[in-house]
Amino acid sequence: MASLVNTLIPRNESNLDRGLRIALGVGLLAMVFVGPKTLWGLVGLVPLVTGIVGSCPIYRMLGMSTCAVER
Repeated sequence: MASLVNTLIPRNESNLDRGLRIALGVGLLAMVFVGPKTLWGLVGLVPLVTGIVGSCPIYRMLGMSTCAVER
């Protein structure tokens, strides 16, 4: 099952990248409930979801990866 998920959604983010994305996503989402209370904070869903999943579609389109090289 894990190999099927890796085939459909290959991991292309390092742990640092994932952590930063999750923190940024939570910070932006906080703007919806605290602070300026603007719906622009919903943009935070994008980095939050990509950080949780560990795969960035833009990285995939550009052939990029921040993961360490597997040997």
